[in-house]
Amino acid sequence: MIESARRPRRADHTARMTKTVLVTGATSGFGRATVERFVGAGWRAVACGRRAERLDALVAALGGSRVHPCAFDVRDEGAMRAAIAALPDGFRDVDVLVNNAGLALGTAPAQRADLAQWKQMIDTNVTALATLTHILLPRLIERRGVIVNVSSVAATYPYVGGNVYGGTKAFVSQLSLGLRSDLHGTGVRVTTIEPGLAETEFTLVRTSGDQAASDALYAGTSPITGEDVAETIWWVANLPPHLNVNRLEVMPVSQSFAGFQIHRAK
Repeated sequence: MIESARRPRRADHTARMTKTVLVTGATSGFGRATVERFVGAGWRAVACGRRAERLDALVAALGGSRVHPCAFDVRDEGAMRAAIAALPDGFRDVDVLVNNAGLALGTAPAQRADLAQWKQMIDTNVTALATLTHILLPRLIERRGVIVNVSSVAATYPYVGGNVYGGTKAFVSQLSLGLRSDLHGTGVRVTTIEPGLAETEFTLVRTSGDQAASDALYAGTSPITGEDVAETIWWVANLPPHLNVNRLEVMPVSQSFAGFQIHRAK
């Protein structure tokens, strides 16, 4: 008897019935690409972001029947709760939460950093992510769903100017492990995606729109793309329900680990 005949065939765990993904930061980069990937495969998507005009363009591009736009700033808890409460029937049952919204601001070392930028990163990358996750946990437990938190290699590897941004991403990675532990037995899966050098609007936001700085950073690097991360999230979300990827660190081949800094007295 051949090997395939002896083994029971595994069920196809891709979405045979229409499922719903909710993605924050859906107006650009990883978030937009993730919405496009899931909707292209037949899923419904709740696309969340600050820029309503970009959400409208995304809906127009993908078809309004499968994409529901939610325009709000994730730092505004009231607006977030109102948007989630107002989800229409076809989009209320969230099967996959992708916490993608986040940002880095500034490149200065801590002693010269802008405190307002630190607070904005904490409010966006930490507080908003934790709040939305808490709001959606009952639905995700009911659906035996998936939580994908987009962190960063900065959660593990420090660099000059990374300070609070790296700290917020370390929180995301550690919270994911805590959620995984707390949700034991519920069937909910939790994964952290930790990308390295990726060419999106990330550096433009970090440098207040300095296109030259963005171009210089990515020149000749073959960086990660939004589509690369979206494909990774798609793979994680469609694994068999008995498998959990706890943490997935992804870098372009052109990037590796930096050496230690050494200060020498003059």
